[in-house]
Amino acid sequence: MPTPTASTSFHGAVAAPHAAATEAAVAAYRDGGSAIDAAIAAAAVLTVVYPHNVALGGDLIALVRTPDGAVTCVNASGWAAAAVDVPALRGRHGTALPVRGADTVTVPGGVRGWEALRGFGSRLDWSRLLEPAQRIAHDGVEVPQSLATHLADPENADLIGVDDFAAVFCPAGRALTAGEELRQPALAQTFAALRSGGPEEFYAGELGRRSVQYLQDHGSAVTPADFADFTADITAPIAVDFRGLTVWTSPPNSHGFAMLRALRAIADLGIGAPLGADVPTLMQLFRQGNALRDRYLADPRMAAVDVSALLSTDVPAATGHAQAGSLAVPAGDTVGVAAADSDGVAVSLIQSVYHAFGSGLVDPQTGILFHDRGTGFDLDPRSPNVVAGRKRPRHTLMPALTTENGALRHVLATMGGQGQPQILTQILLRLLDGAGAAQAVAAPRAIVGRQTLHSTDDSVVVEEDFDQAATAALTDSGLDLVAVPASGESSGQANVVTVDRDGALTAATDPRSDGAASVVHYVRHRRAG
Repeated sequence: MPTPTASTSFHGAVAAPHAAATEAAVAAYRDGGSAIDAAIAAAAVLTVVYPHNVALGGDLIALVRTPDGAVTCVNASGWAAAAVDVPALRGRHGTALPVRGADTVTVPGGVRGWEALRGFGSRLDWSRLLEPAQRIAHDGVEVPQSLATHLADPENADLIGVDDFAAVFCPAGRALTAGEELRQPALAQTFAALRSGGPEEFYAGELGRRSVQYLQDHGSAVTPADFADFTADITAPIAVDFRGLTVWTSPPNSHGFAMLRALRAIADLGIGAPLGADVPTLMQLFRQGNALRDRYLADPRMAAVDVSALLSTDVPAATGHAQAGSLAVPAGDTVGVAAADSDGVAVSLIQSVYHAFGSGLVDPQTGILFHDRGTGFDLDPRSPNVVAGRKRPRHTLMPALTTENGALRHVLATMGGQGQPQILTQILLRLLDGAGAAQAVAAPRAIVGRQTLHSTDDSVVVEEDFDQAATAALTDSGLDLVAVPASGESSGQANVVTVDRDGALTAATDPRSDGAASVVHYVRHRRAG
């Protein structure tokens, strides 16, 4: 006699910066996966189709909410080599690390991050989650506009003539352009090895040994033990209450505190319209937060980091030696994936190579492109963020989500380098002021700090279609305005999922990206009894 079954209606939502990643996430939902599976499948595909922003050789920080209402941070930001020679780095590079090269490569944490996330409620096996990425790497994909733009950017001209890089991105002797085919057979083989060998293959298997050898051949101090010993940290997030919500984000070494600090100040100051005439106040709040970040943010495992002080609006934004350690402008850098399902699982996943194409190092045998997160370290011995063995650098990745009395309301994720706290804050404020998800994500933005090539710590980068009254107020405030085209990548690529009080899901992706958002409905069957 057949086993009786019961049917339930399942809803899942996802938003990602490339349509192929969203399609992989939808397929994961279709095959019975959770929001965790959807987010990982999307992230894996993004390492293939968006390599200027993310790669297997990069880091991950995520927030995951489970059906019991618990919110947890998965910090898979990698550490420096145990044997890093800091005096030698100063001798080679002076007061700051470069953007390219092996000295900027820390152990890539992303694959360990996927592994850790699966422990919170994955329903699909590891091999199934990586299959779309392997297939797309093997079969090829049309070069998206974002990738083509970065390949044509003069800032990346130093990479075009490098053999390992050119073999992937300049196969006909010139940089690929939008619509041409990008095929990565070596990366496809790497995904095949990962599917059969699991995460351990990347860190302690043949892939790990090959990565270490490649990096050592280019002058890195990493050893097999640096890879094999690395694990993701499972930590408590930080949070503040704001307008009836609890807003959650990642703790140090991430700069998520800057968003929470600004929200607390907005509430304390009674600012009613921070995206209108009061926008200069918002910019000053973030300018102060940036200064605190540059001076005090570091890996709390190896330096004293007072989170309460960073969140306090009473702490002055000291300057001093912060400028040498300021975050450099990342022209590319990151992907953000937002996913949630009707079972109460949600993920805000941020994964990155930091600057466009990271370190510029692409192993021709594995197809793995390595990030340059190490350039986030300081070389000043007075800085809490000074590079040291097994230390993690100051980090721009910051996932975010909100709850209301424990119920999920928003999943927020964005690229945007040092501007991530500001982008997410502006999106959240618009959502709370009544904007729909798509409207809030698409709306013009203003970002203070080193957001573009010609901006400084005191610049406000303003999209040309930003509110005229707010722009006038910024001009009158004396802040240095840098105008950028509307809907450009320098203002980030955000993805959002919202949940209303009836549990209905909405997803929106940023028009600044090549992305897509989807909400799906499936009938799921389970054994009765």
